[in-house]
Amino acid sequence: MIEHSDDYVQYCRETAKRARDPHDLALRGRDKHALTQRIHQQIVEAVGLCADDDLVDIGCGDGTLLRMAQQAGARSALGLLATDEEVSILRRSRLNVKQGLTDQLPLPDQCASVIVCNNVLLVVPRENIPASLREMHRIARPGARIFVGEIPFIEPSDPSPKFASRKEMLSFLYREHGVRTWFGMFRRMAYWQVTGKPAVINSGTATSFWAVPEEFIALAERAGLETIRYWRHEDPNTRNNYLLRKSGVT
Repeated sequence: MIEHSDDYVQYCRETAKRARDPHDLALRGRDKHALTQRIHQQIVEAVGLCADDDLVDIGCGDGTLLRMAQQAGARSALGLLATDEEVSILRRSRLNVKQGLTDQLPLPDQCASVIVCNNVLLVVPRENIPASLREMHRIARPGARIFVGEIPFIEPSDPSPKFASRKEMLSFLYREHGVRTWFGMFRRMAYWQVTGKPAVINSGTATSFWAVPEEFIALAERAGLETIRYWRHEDPNTRNNYLLRKSGVT
């Protein structure tokens, strides 16, 4: 019997253990480097990232935005990831990264002039969203620009197929993804069999949080954040991007 889990932190940990290079941490697929680059360039333009900025990228993925900040001459650029395994991979590229979750950021008060949290809050449990927004407010300086991206505005369904048996899963993987993926899963199943551990599949695709604009803006306001504007994300177009600001004079 195969069990299915929606533990996103564990999914990130497993992904890091299997990663062949830092780009695997972007979680968009190995053929999506150009898309990752384009999305982050749009974020750079939205927040107006410049040389005087101290950037914090919550859920920094493969570190693309951190590299862009370095190229732009930003004063500092720090990335946060959910697991120590991911942090270890990016530190090999000499990037400044720490382990931390959205609702407990391991950073001092008012340390950032720009905060980015893209494609992250949708996998955070709904009950942790208010605390996550309060943490962004806490680490932001007065006047800081805050980009929160890819918040679904309709309740999505999990696109990952579910399988009742190991044979059914292996057959699907062979048909849809080829021998390499099939063999990788076969090895995992053999390990489960030998060790007696349960067969648990974590696809990392389940969405925990979604909100229509009015609800998300209200949540941000209760955390002390102003909404400058929001707009429809390109792909998928069932999500919104938000540009927020911590009120006050820098």
